[in-house]
Amino acid sequence: MGAWALARVAGRGGRSTVWKVTVAGETVPQRHAAVVYNPLKIDAERLKALVGAAEVKHGFAQTDWYETTRDDAGQLLTAEAVRSGASVVMAAGGDGTVRAVAEALRGTSVPLALLAIGTGNLLARNLNLSLNIDEAIELMFTGYDRSIDLGLIQVGRADGSASTHVFLVIAGLGIDAKMIAKTNPGLKKTFGWLAYIDGTMRALPELKAVKMKVSIDKEPWRSVSAHSVMAGNCGLLPGGILLIPDAKPDDGVLDFLAIRPQGALGWVRVWNKVTIENGVLRRTKAGRKLIDISPNVDDVIYRQGIDLRLKLETPQEIQLDGDEFGEATTIHVSVDPGALRVRV
Repeated sequence: MGAWALARVAGRGGRSTVWKVTVAGETVPQRHAAVVYNPLKIDAERLKALVGAAEVKHGFAQTDWYETTRDDAGQLLTAEAVRSGASVVMAAGGDGTVRAVAEALRGTSVPLALLAIGTGNLLARNLNLSLNIDEAIELMFTGYDRSIDLGLIQVGRADGSASTHVFLVIAGLGIDAKMIAKTNPGLKKTFGWLAYIDGTMRALPELKAVKMKVSIDKEPWRSVSAHSVMAGNCGLLPGGILLIPDAKPDDGVLDFLAIRPQGALGWVRVWNKVTIENGVLRRTKAGRKLIDISPNVDDVIYRQGIDLRLKLETPQEIQLDGDEFGEATTIHVSVDPGALRVRV
């Protein structure tokens, strides 16, 4: 091997030190990671110490650190990390931080590492990633990269404005969005995802069918009503609830779900579908055979596709990956296949 040497120069804006390696007369930057973290969710000093030890162990240069703010949930910070040459960007926080970082990493080929420490930790659960901080840090430096799809949602507002965002797990309107909007932040901090039970109870008095026009994959518009409509890139929720059993994060399609309880027993059938059928019967061969011979009901409807358009009769609350996202009058959901690399 040729002779090699190390040199260091000041990083962008003095943010970090960038080590450069000279091998056989050619100078190349040493790999470095970046961490975008929510200071309300983590112990930053402890995390920096743990990451610092791991970066030395695995031959990485000094990690860049970016703290989210009220004005920037992570999109602009992540874009800066990519411009600074980060070879991997860790999102350290809840599902909102993960979604914001993923939004900025879309199509860049820079992988997303996860330190999931929120209420739901939805993407980490669906990719079967550890929620242990030491294992997550080790994975950032040693894991391999898996390409997954991203859901895209264009939201039209009552004032005529529109914006486009990504989601990694589930976007929806109706009962799920109302539940999230009604959940007490203090309870979430104390009891985690169990606080959503309280939010659901608070949302029940307002539950009624939402009238809308729907088009899937550019089919003719249809007038329908549903208590909830969701688009899923993944289907597993906290508590082991398999809401959308066929959703896969890398199949190039989205799974659409409509909840339309019929009659007095409609909600009972919805509950049985989500908890017993999806959560229990699908786990065994005999259970799946039982599902196949059971009569289909219209209380829970599943469809797959790459394009979903909704025109809502009245503005409705929406949610993206478990975060409330205001009210929408029109929604256009599509899929961006393989648009995000995740360190797994």
